[in-house]
Amino acid sequence: CSPQGVGMAGSRPPQFLLVFDFDETIVDENSDDSVVGGRALPEPLRQTPRGGSYNEHMQRVLTFLGEQGVRPADFRAVYENIPLSPGMAELFQFLSKHQELFELVLISDANVFGIEAKLRAAGLRSLFRKIFSNPASFDRRGFLTLGPYHSHKCLECPANMCKRKILGEYLAERARQDVEFQRVFYVGDGANDFCPAAGTLRAADVAFPRKGYPMHRLIQERQEKQPGAFQAAVVPWESAVEVARYLQELLRRKC
Repeated sequence: CSPQGVGMAGSRPPQFLLVFDFDETIVDENSDDSVVGGRALPEPLRQTPRGGSYNEHMQRVLTFLGEQGVRPADFRAVYENIPLSPGMAELFQFLSKHQELFELVLISDANVFGIEAKLRAAGLRSLFRKIFSNPASFDRRGFLTLGPYHSHKCLECPANMCKRKILGEYLAERARQDVEFQRVFYVGDGANDFCPAAGTLRAADVAFPRKGYPMHRLIQERQEKQPGAFQAAVVPWESAVEVARYLQELLRRKC
């Protein structure tokens, strides 16, 4: 069902915004762990810093890997081979058939190089209008270097990235371009996905937390402590096929 009528595709802005996380959402692993692989890290790099910056910790890990001889082609191969989460291929097949209705963006605390490599390998890059992630590039030595995405004042989020700020700014930018979405859908898994879901989604919107992961638990806690405070509908998923089914049903009801 297309709201445009035949031959008018692209003449109207998309009705829905679909926001994706990357690690343990689109892909079934944490890509930072995948990059380290089975390598033994030196003691100071083994522990993720408590209270310190995870982004800075990963900068040090990547430098160490570069010193160990891990090269650009090696990094690319690792990212390309990370498996998609269950049902993701089916969800993206569905979305590729309805590109006129859904605008896709990706907001991730991983890095742009790894995300782009994986999406291209999976044939998914062209589906995303925008990717928001930490900048990453190779220096003269061939080491993968990482930077913070931005700075912000949110007390809940890591210093280098508040996804709520990114999503809020994106929605404001699209509104200035006369694109107002009927609904926003957010597919994620982590604690840093809770902030935008709780702070930006409204009653018409839907949060799709991965079942049993931190985002899901935080939503449940909020619903128990403050009934009604979490505004969006909540649809947990084990396979992204469940997300596709929900969206399919939504389109069926609109027709």
